[in-house]
Amino acid sequence: MIHNFNAGPSVLPREVFEQAAAAVLDFNNTGLSILEIGHRTPLFQPVMDEARALVKELMQLDDDHEVLFLHGGATTQFMQVPMNLLNQNELASYTETGTWANKAIKEARLFGHVEIAGSTKETRFTSIPENLSVSSTAVYLHITTNETIAGTQWHEIPYDCGVPLVADMSSDILSRTLDFNRFGIIYAGAQKNMGAAGVNLVIVNKNLLGRVQHPIPTILDYRNHIAEASMLNTPPVFAVYVVLLTLRWIKEQGGITVMDSRNKAKAELFYSTLDALPLFKGPVAKKDRSNMNAVFTMEDPALEAEFMTLCKKEGMTGIKGHRSVGGFRVSMYNALTIESVKALTDLMHSFAQQHG
Repeated sequence: MIHNFNAGPSVLPREVFEQAAAAVLDFNNTGLSILEIGHRTPLFQPVMDEARALVKELMQLDDDHEVLFLHGGATTQFMQVPMNLLNQNELASYTETGTWANKAIKEARLFGHVEIAGSTKETRFTSIPENLSVSSTAVYLHITTNETIAGTQWHEIPYDCGVPLVADMSSDILSRTLDFNRFGIIYAGAQKNMGAAGVNLVIVNKNLLGRVQHPIPTILDYRNHIAEASMLNTPPVFAVYVVLLTLRWIKEQGGITVMDSRNKAKAELFYSTLDALPLFKGPVAKKDRSNMNAVFTMEDPALEAEFMTLCKKEGMTGIKGHRSVGGFRVSMYNALTIESVKALTDLMHSFAQQHG
């Protein structure tokens, strides 16, 4: 049996794979593949409509918030957010919490002034800033809710920062209950927790748009995508369909509250094991540990290769840490079962006994 701990593209429900595979050969008994149907036809339009509606339902979004499915992944949003919100002479606040936050900061500086409202660079991003300093003149505050490489997560969202809140939720979207209406913009690449690579979910409060003075290229203006209901250009049809299947699965399982409960149980099982075994070390501050991406090393680095080999032998895939930090990383997205986490923690106990 394979236990898929990949950080993204990552594990998806078995039934989603089966339904998507069937649709590649025959979509809804039409005799046509999902890969070859026109995006503006009566065959695909219901797919886009249902996917957008399910996001609004699952996240309980109000009428001010529009749901878009766009190309380019979260990386495109690093520049599309400030392009749509920030004038050249204005200020935006960003939190500096790791690799992905830093990438967003770099792009925002192309469009205006950036202040760092809080940083954990000095602790090598092993924690989340405890206190933020956000200028009252800032157009928005940007946070990366979950850092997949550093293994940290915002458990206390700074809703009351005094300015609109923008969030990159690529690696914890739909994984926990939040007040999503308190965000100005949410964006998330689908491939970590919501679907296949190739599409990006963007949720935008339309009241924030239309105030920048510079021209925005047609394809990068959120207002144009809203006006065309995510059909401004040819959408990534198959990726949107896989997202729809995943959204249906989440709803059938009981919605985000059930995902939240399951993910907390998986994280508790893993971290309690990590803390109980001195052979393993977790660098992240306990209060800021991610429920999605757990990172760890070994007390004796010489044992890491042996443990990695054992994991591969036992079907544990994707646990190698990011190349920039090394060690190990266990990604526990919605579709990963607690049985897979238990298989890994059992292996950790066994390995620790052998080397105790």
